[in-house]
Amino acid sequence: VHTITVSSFYMDKTEVTQAEYRKVMGKNPSSFSGCDDCPVETVSWHDANEYARKVGKRLPTEAEWEYAARGGNKSKGYTYSGSNKIGSVGWYDNNSGSKTHPVAQKQPNELGLYDMSGNVWEWCSDWFGYYSSSPQTDPQDSNSGDYRVLRGGCWYGLDHGCRVANRVRNNPDGSFGFRLVLSQD
Repeated sequence: VHTITVSSFYMDKTEVTQAEYRKVMGKNPSSFSGCDDCPVETVSWHDANEYARKVGKRLPTEAEWEYAARGGNKSKGYTYSGSNKIGSVGWYDNNSGSKTHPVAQKQPNELGLYDMSGNVWEWCSDWFGYYSSSPQTDPQDSNSGDYRVLRGGCWYGLDHGCRVANRVRNNPDGSFGFRLVLSQD
């Protein structure tokens, strides 16, 4: 546990959908294609960044992602993003039927954000590193590394992986989903 401060930002209410991705990138790489309102998945970190650049946004930092998932300044301290009951807010191994689902079908968190626990893992901009125990403002990990940060859990994962505190890493060429942010300034 450590203290951080993040600057103001706007975050998309949902993960980028298959329809949104296809409109901008001209293709849909998803394994679960045919569901325009489902989150796009099977997207590398590089392709997620390219999409973000094309729409004038960016991937969230890990700190921004967790702050938003926890409900920001309206946080009620839930285990998952918006509830202590994962089934109320997320699609995971016990309720997904082994597939992704259309975004915004479960209840949102305190900030009105959907699917931050479950459905698809979400890329963050950061390289994976270990947290500093000292207070920081707008923390970002090192400028290089082997792995990028993923947050949120997914349709095939256990409830434990969908906790707002959970973090994993993967090679940037891996295949996952994402949502975007826009700096307030």
